[in-house]
Amino acid sequence: MAMSKTKHCEAVRVVVRCRPFSRREQTSECENILEIDDKLGQITIRKPKAPPDEPMKVFTFDSVYGWNSKQSDIYDDAVRPLVESVLQGFNGTIFAYGQTGTGKTHTMQGVSNDPERRGVIPNSFQHIFTQISRTQNQKYLVRSSYMEIYQEEIRDLLCKDNNKKLELKENPEFGVYVKDLSSVVTKNATEIEHVMNIGNQSRSVGFTNMNERSSRSHAIFVVTVECSEVGLDGEDHIRVGKLNMVDLAGSERQSKTGAKGKRLKEAAKINLSLSALGNVISALVDGKSTHVPYRDSKLTRLLQDSLGGNAKTVMIATVGPSHKNFEESLATLRYASRAKNIKNKPRINEDPKDALLREFQEEIARLKAQLEERGMLAKERRRRRNSKRLSRSLAGMEEEIIREREADVWKTVEEEPDVRHYMKEGGDFQKALTCQGTSEKLKHLNENRKSVEDMQWDQDALEKIIEKYKAMESKLLVGGKTIIDHTNEQQKMLELKRQEIAEQIRREREIQQQMMLQDEETVEMRETFSSLQQEVELKTKKLKRLYTKLQLLKGEMRDIIDEHVTTRQELEQTQNELTRELKYKYLLIENFIPPEEKNKIMNRLHFDSEEDQWSQAAKWLLTVLQHVYF
Repeated sequence: MAMSKTKHCEAVRVVVRCRPFSRREQTSECENILEIDDKLGQITIRKPKAPPDEPMKVFTFDSVYGWNSKQSDIYDDAVRPLVESVLQGFNGTIFAYGQTGTGKTHTMQGVSNDPERRGVIPNSFQHIFTQISRTQNQKYLVRSSYMEIYQEEIRDLLCKDNNKKLELKENPEFGVYVKDLSSVVTKNATEIEHVMNIGNQSRSVGFTNMNERSSRSHAIFVVTVECSEVGLDGEDHIRVGKLNMVDLAGSERQSKTGAKGKRLKEAAKINLSLSALGNVISALVDGKSTHVPYRDSKLTRLLQDSLGGNAKTVMIATVGPSHKNFEESLATLRYASRAKNIKNKPRINEDPKDALLREFQEEIARLKAQLEERGMLAKERRRRRNSKRLSRSLAGMEEEIIREREADVWKTVEEEPDVRHYMKEGGDFQKALTCQGTSEKLKHLNENRKSVEDMQWDQDALEKIIEKYKAMESKLLVGGKTIIDHTNEQQKMLELKRQEIAEQIRREREIQQQMMLQDEETVEMRETFSSLQQEVELKTKKLKRLYTKLQLLKGEMRDIIDEHVTTRQELEQTQNELTRELKYKYLLIENFIPPEEKNKIMNRLHFDSEEDQWSQAAKWLLTVLQHVYF
C-alpha cells in the first residue's frame, strides 16, 4: 500500500554520551568536570580551577547518557526509531561526533560478536533483517557500501584497489552520489557484518597522543533497503530507505594530538572538513544566512540531505569526563547544541528511478520466461524421443549410438576403392573424404554430431540461466520464506516492551523539558504579592536570576571569541604551510621545466566550475607532471 509522504519539519535528534575514566586518567588522578541528569537530559560542565561564584555551563539535549550506560540503551532510545523509519522508506543518518578517544568508534561498532557490547552499526543490521523476516507480502533487497573521506579524498573500502580516488557527482534526479562506488547485496546480518569487517581492515588509522588507533578519516557505512509491495492499484510500488552511519574523525586541536609531518597534514584536513560541517550547521540555524556552504568539503556535500534536507538525522556526541579535556568537551557540547536546532524535511522515497530492486525483478522475470520457453522445448524433445530421461544422460546415450554408427560409416568409407587406393599412396585421409560418392555417406553422420552438440549447448545454456535465476532470486528477501525469524514469541514480546519503555522515557523527558521552559516563562504571571516587601524580595530573586543568565551569556561570548581566535590561528598556520609548499613547487617549475613544455600543459588544463573540480585530462596532466618532475 502506498504511504503518504511526510512534509512536516523535524528537528535533528542529539544524544550525548560520556565515557568512563580511562586507566591512564585514573592513574594520573584526573578530576571529573561533568554532571549528568539523564532524567531531564541535561549535562553540566565545570571549568577547572574556576572561582566558586562562576556559574557552570548547562546544556540540554534530547537525551544524555553517563559512563554506566549500555550499548542497548543508546540504540533503543536514539537509533531504533530511525531504523524503523528507514524500513518505511525514509532516509536516515547517524553521526558520531567528538574528540579522539571518547568512544565514537566503540559506540558505532563496539564488539560485533558480543550482544551486550555490540554497537549501533551491528545492532542496526540485526534490527533490519529481523524486521524483514516478520513482514508479509513484501519483497526486500538490502545492499551496502563502505567508504571513507581521507585527506579530502573519497576511498572505497570494499574495492581491492582502495587507494583509487573516487569522484563526487550530482544529478538532478538522484542528487549527490559517488561515482563507481561498489555496492554489495547482502542476504542476512552475518553477510553484512562480514562486509563491514572487510572495510574496517582498509580504514586509515594512526597513532596519536590521544589514541593509539585514532581514526584519521571520516568513515561512512551506507545500507540501502528497497521494499516492493503491491498497492491498491494492483501495481508494484517500491520504497527505498537509505541509512548513512557516519563515524567522524576526532575533533581535537592539533596541539593535543602531538601531530607532526603526515599526522599534521591529516589533522589539518580533518579540522577543515569539521569546520565546514560546523559552518553548515551554523548557517542552517542562525536564520539569516541565504547560502549554506555545503560545497566547502566533500563530507558536507555528500551528506547535505542529512543536514536540512530529506532525511531523519541523529547526532551522537561523545565526551570525556577529565578536566584535561575541558576545552574539547565544551567545544563538542556547543557543536551538538547548535545541531539540535537544525530542521529537516524527511519524506518517503516512493518509486525512485534508480531502484535496483526493479532491475532485479525485471531480470528475474526475463530469465523465468526463458526457462519456461526452454522448458517447453525440452518437453517437446522428450515427447519426440519418447523418453523420460534427463537431457544430459540422453545426450550421452545418443553419443554412444552415434559412435557405433561412426564406426560403420568409416568402415564403409574406407572400403571405397578410390579412398583405399588414396590411403595406400600415403594421401591425406580428409582429402580422401572429398572423393566422389563419399560425401553423401558422411552427411547423415555430420547431422547426428551436430544435433548432439546443439543438445549439449542447449543444456549448458539452460543450466547457466537456472544458476543465474536462482542467484538473483536468492538475493530478494521475502519475510517468512527466504529469511526466517528464529526468535520465539517471548523474545518478540520482550523487544516490543523494551521499545515501549524507551518511547515512554522519551516522552517523559520531553514533557519535563517543556515544563521547565514554561515555568521560567510563566512564573511572573502566577505571582501575587501580599505586600510591597514580598514583591521586592521576589523581584530581587528574579533580578539575580537574570543577572546570572547575563553573566553566563557574557562568559559564553568570551569563550566563543577565544575559540574563534584559536581556530583562526590554526587555519593561518595551515595556510602558511600550503603557501610554502606551493612556492616550493613554483620554484621547481620555473627552474626545471622548459617554458614551452609548461605553456603546453597550462593551455590544456581546464577547471570545471559546475563540477567544482579539474577535468579528467587536466588531472592526468597534473599527475604526469608530478611524477616526471617532482
